[in-house]
Amino acid sequence: MLPQIESLLVIQDRDHQLQTLQTEIDKIPRDAAAIKERLLEAQAELNIARENAQQNELAIKKIELDRKTRKDTIEKLTVQQFETTKNDEFAALGAEIIRYQDMVNELETQELEFMEKSDTLTSTLNQADEKLTSIKAGMADEVKALTEKKNNHSIRISELKEERAILTKDTQASTLAMYDRVFAKKGNAAVCPLQENLCGGCHMKVITDTVSKTIQEKELSQCENCGCFLYSV
Repeated sequence: MLPQIESLLVIQDRDHQLQTLQTEIDKIPRDAAAIKERLLEAQAELNIARENAQQNELAIKKIELDRKTRKDTIEKLTVQQFETTKNDEFAALGAEIIRYQDMVNELETQELEFMEKSDTLTSTLNQADEKLTSIKAGMADEVKALTEKKNNHSIRISELKEERAILTKDTQASTLAMYDRVFAKKGNAAVCPLQENLCGGCHMKVITDTVSKTIQEKELSQCENCGCFLYSV
């Protein structure tokens, strides 16, 4: 393998590492936003669960108040019924007592339904509270891990850039400039293997002269389609 190719492959390795690290750093704000979004969603779930539980409790209290009011009315009507001496008034009061008792029965049925619902709502509220507590507990660790990741990656990027600068000192300026252009254009490679008569970068067929130059390893050869530097394997 040509020394120039070997040098470019080492440079390319550093560039791949730089790409990977930079990509991970670029993801950190999104990861942090996702953590915050999970917290907001959990808080919203808790708020809804708490509101539903409170509304259910208010409904139960209202039913209890309505039931008490109607029972008080029944007691008053019962007293009036036994105080009256008129048959028609006695019957009318009796009918009212039955009507109010039906109301009480219906309210008691509703109260049972709301009380049964209360158990489910309380369970949902507890789960939402536990979920939010868990996210809050882990949030600090996750944010800390992201901060450490960014710092460590930034340090490693600086080290790799220094290594790359040293590695490129002995590389011909025109060759390095071409490498940089091709790598930037392709985004992931500028030095690729020749696979029979195909470029390992663009997978297009290269001309016979390029194949010959690559195999003979007397001078640098490039794919005429994508510009990648080629080497024989």
